[in-house]
Amino acid sequence: MGPSKQKVRRLPLLPLRGLLVYPSMVLHLDVGREKSVRALEKAMVEDSMILLCSQSEVNIEEPKNEDIYRIGTIAKVRQMLKLPNGTIRVLVEGVVRAEITEFLVNDEYYEVHVKELPEQEVSDPEIDALMRTVLNQFEHYINLSKKVTPETLAAVSDIDEAGRLADVICSHLSLKIKDKQEILETVDVRLRLEKLLNILNNEREVLELERKISQRVKKQMEKTQKEYYLREQMKAIQKELGDKEGRAGEAEELRSQLAQSEVPEKVKEKIEKEIDRLEKMPATSAEGSVIRNYIDWLLALPWSHSTEDDLDIRKAEEILNQDHYGLEKPKERVLEYLAVQKLVKKMKGPILCLVGPPGVGKTSIARSIARSLEREFVRISLGGVRDEAEIRGHRRTYVGAMPGRIIQGMKTAGTNNPVFLLDEIDKMAMDFRGDPASALLEVLDPEQNSTFSDHYVEVPFDLSKVMFITTANGVHNIPRPLLDRMEVLYIPGYTEIEKLHIAQNYLLPKQREDHGLTDEQLIVDEAALMKTVREYTREAGVRNLEQQISSICRKAAKQVVGGTESVHVQEDNLKEFLGQPKFRFGMAEEKDQVGAVTGLAWTEVGGDTLVIEVTVMPGNGKLTLTGKLGDVMKESAQAAFSYTRSRVEQFHIQADFHEKFDIHIHIPEGAIPKDGPSAGITMGTALVSALTGIPVSRHVAMTGEITLRGRVLPIGGLKEKCLAAHRAGIRTVILPKDNEKDIEEIPESVRSDLNFIPVSHMDEVLEHALVKPVGV
Repeated sequence: MGPSKQKVRRLPLLPLRGLLVYPSMVLHLDVGREKSVRALEKAMVEDSMILLCSQSEVNIEEPKNEDIYRIGTIAKVRQMLKLPNGTIRVLVEGVVRAEITEFLVNDEYYEVHVKELPEQEVSDPEIDALMRTVLNQFEHYINLSKKVTPETLAAVSDIDEAGRLADVICSHLSLKIKDKQEILETVDVRLRLEKLLNILNNEREVLELERKISQRVKKQMEKTQKEYYLREQMKAIQKELGDKEGRAGEAEELRSQLAQSEVPEKVKEKIEKEIDRLEKMPATSAEGSVIRNYIDWLLALPWSHSTEDDLDIRKAEEILNQDHYGLEKPKERVLEYLAVQKLVKKMKGPILCLVGPPGVGKTSIARSIARSLEREFVRISLGGVRDEAEIRGHRRTYVGAMPGRIIQGMKTAGTNNPVFLLDEIDKMAMDFRGDPASALLEVLDPEQNSTFSDHYVEVPFDLSKVMFITTANGVHNIPRPLLDRMEVLYIPGYTEIEKLHIAQNYLLPKQREDHGLTDEQLIVDEAALMKTVREYTREAGVRNLEQQISSICRKAAKQVVGGTESVHVQEDNLKEFLGQPKFRFGMAEEKDQVGAVTGLAWTEVGGDTLVIEVTVMPGNGKLTLTGKLGDVMKESAQAAFSYTRSRVEQFHIQADFHEKFDIHIHIPEGAIPKDGPSAGITMGTALVSALTGIPVSRHVAMTGEITLRGRVLPIGGLKEKCLAAHRAGIRTVILPKDNEKDIEEIPESVRSDLNFIPVSHMDEVLEHALVKPVGV
C-alpha cells in the first residue's frame, strides 16, 4: 500500500484537442484557453509537471470531467513562449502514463489527483518476436504510406524497450485519437504490442487497397493521359484568351439553356444532336460557329410561349376608337373576330388585308389591334423583296445563312401568337431568285401554316395562332392565289370633315407634344385647319396634313423661344406659317369650256380629278394622245373616237372630219402614269364638245367605260372618285347605272353635297354634261 500511495500526485490538467502525447514524446503545443494557460502557469510555479489528457470531442470549448479521457501522460514543460496573438507555445516532454483518480474543485484551472502507471519492462522471447514483427510491419507501412520518412524507421529500430517502441510507432501513425488513446490506455506491454500489430495490419491492408486503386486509375489515366493533358492545356490557353473552357463549356451552357427552355420534344432532340455535334467540333472549325448559330436560333424561337388574349370587346372598341377616327368597317371586322374568338375559345388566326391609299392609317390600325388584344406586335416590310429566301430563309449549307423574315419576326415577338403585320404586300417583285409571293402562300393559309417550313430552321414551326394583317395600296399587284387567302378590307380616303376631326383630335395634340408646346402656347383655329386641308394638301390620307401641322408647330416654337407667349394661327395669317396655298380649292373650271371635261380617276394614293382636253385642228385625220397614258386608256380613246364617228349625223358633225382634221387628246399632269378604262365617257364627251363647239358644264365630273355603241359600263373605286370630286368643289357626278349601288358607301357628309346622275348610254351623258343639246 505504501509505494502506491506515494505515486498519487496532485497536478494541474491540460486538456488536449485533436492531439495525444505519449511518454518519451517531445512536441510543441499552442495553448490558448484561459484555464489551460493558468494550469501551465501553476505547473511552472511548482515543478514544471503537468498532466496532458485528450478530449473525446474536439469541438468542446470548455470540457466537463466526462469529456476528458481518464488516462493521460504526465509531462514536463521544457519551454514557454508567448506569441503575439495571445496564445502560448510550450515545449513538452512526456514522462509517464498516469490515471486521474479524482477531479479537484478549482474554478481557475483543471486540477486532478493522478496515479502514475509506470512501464513494467519485461523481456522474453515472445516480446522480442512481437517487437520484430511490429518493426517489420511498420517498415511495410512506411514503404506504402510515403507519409513517414525512412529516417524514422532507423530511429525506431534503435529502441530497445518494448513499451516505448509501441508508443513511438503509434505516435507516427495517422490514426484517430480514439485508436491512439486505446494504445495509451493499454498498460500491459505485450497487449499493447499486439494491439499495435493489429492496427498496423489494418493500416497496411487499407494502404495496399489504396495503392491497387491508384494503380488501376493510373492505368486508365495513362490511356487518356495525353489527351487529358492536351485538353487541360487547351483549356488553360482558352482561359488566357478569354474563352470559357472552349467547346465543352459552350456545350454545357447550351444544355443548361435547353433544360430551362420549353421546346417541343422533336425540337429538343434536334437541339441535343446539334449540341453533341458542336462538342465534337474542334474549336477552330468554322462549322462550329454555324452549328452554334443554329442552336441559338432554335432556342430563341417561341415554340410554346404565348400571351393570354384579353377578349374584352368593349375595351377593344374603346382602344380602336381612341386611336382612329372613322374607319368603321375595319374596326367592325376586328371586333367580330374578337367576338367569335371569345365564343369559340380557340380559332385559327384570320388574315386581313387592309387596302387603301397612303396615310389613311393601315399600319396604325394593325398596331391598335395588337394593343386591344394585348398581343405582341411585329411589323415587316415586304416593299422591294424579290427573293424567296427572304420569306423562307436559306439552307444552312450557304455561308451567312439566316432564317427568313417570318421566323425572324417570331423571334422578335417572343410569343407564338403575335399580331404580325406584313406591310406593302403589293410591292413585292419577282426575279431569278424565286417568287416571294408564292412563298407567302404557305404562311397565309390557315390550313397549312401550322407546319410552316423554314429552310434554315428545318423543323416545322406553328404559325396558326398568329394574327396576320397585310397592307397594300391596291389589290391589282397582289397575285390571285395570295389574294384568295386574305379577307380584303378597303380603307378609303378621308373626307374633309374627317380630316378636320383627325387634325383637331389626333395630329395637332401629337405635334404640339412632339414640339414641346402647350395648348396655351399654340392655338390653331378650326378655319385655319380647314384651309390647310383644302389649300395646302391634296391627298386621300393625312400624312401630308401632319407634315403641314408640323411645319406650323416648328414656326410657332421659334416664336415662343423668341419671347412670344402665345401663337394664334387663324385663317388670315396661315400664309405666314405655310406660305402661299399649293392648291386652288375647287378645281372646277371658272367657266364652261369647249373640249375640256373633268374626269374622275382612281389612283393608289386615292381618287383624283383629271381635266381631259381635246383640240381639233386642220390636218389629215391624225389622232394624237399625250399625257403618259397606258394601253387600256389609249384603247378607250380609240373607242370614244370610233363612237363619235359612228354618230356624226346625230351630232351634226362633218362626216369627213376624220380626214380633214387632226385631233389631239391631252390629259395634263403628264409625269403621272394613267391607265384604265374609266375615262372612256370623259374622252367621248370632250371629243363631241370639241367637234360641235358646245361647252361642257364646269360643275360636272364623270366616270365610266365606253363601248363602240355608246353603252356605259361600270367602273371601280367610285367612293374615292366621289371624294376627289367633292374636294375639287364639283357638285354633279355622272356615273354608270351599274355603279348606283356603290353610292351607299360614300360618307353622308359627301353624299349630301353631290348630285348623282346614273347613266347607261353616252347620249344621256351628253344630255347632262353639255350646256345645250347636240344637233340643235
